[in-house]
Amino acid sequence: MARHSIVEEAAVPVAAGGAGIGAGGFDSGGGGRGPDGPRGAVPQRTYMTGLTMGMAAILMFFMALVSAFIVRQGLSSDWRAFPLPPILWVNTAILLASSFTIEASRRKLAHGDRQGFRHWWFTTTALGLLFVAGQLVAWRQLVHAGVYLASNPSSSFFYVLTAAHGIHLVGGIVALIAIAYWNWDHARVARSTATQMAAVYWHFLDGLWIFLFLLLKLGQ
Repeated sequence: MARHSIVEEAAVPVAAGGAGIGAGGFDSGGGGRGPDGPRGAVPQRTYMTGLTMGMAAILMFFMALVSAFIVRQGLSSDWRAFPLPPILWVNTAILLASSFTIEASRRKLAHGDRQGFRHWWFTTTALGLLFVAGQLVAWRQLVHAGVYLASNPSSSFFYVLTAAHGIHLVGGIVALIAIAYWNWDHARVARSTATQMAAVYWHFLDGLWIFLFLLLKLGQ
């Protein structure tokens, strides 16, 4: 059978047996596809609304921590600054790079390039894991320097903020892995929708980290 692109597969009428791209499950279509993805799928805007609400809740959580950080720093006399581990600059560059790679992956998907999609998608996942590993290294360096969670209010906020961000980023990494290996033949959401949502969430965490890093840097 001749190979078709994702766009061509999606355009095959259900009556003619259009079932998506089969073997790799690169795009779903087991029960036929409508204009918005798999038949019976929830509209993309519904997923995006849920994601937006989730990100808003995460943002409110971090803004509460940031407010406490600013108030505690301004009103306390026991705030002791400490030098941030230099590796945080490297970690920031890594996370910024991952935003470019995830967009490269989405472009490959849009053009039906399955191999290119997977290459850049796994590159993004690897960069995410590298960022988390770098954050752990930063913690280890602080411990070796005698800066612990309970050493000072400034160190307490550093560990709490970076840990909270790291946990949310790990959730994003899990989503990236799930999208890469999910069986899309019977999914009720198109892979293009899932990748878009993952990318939006990833960019959100990227921007959030830049903000937190600047806050911690200026707070020293």
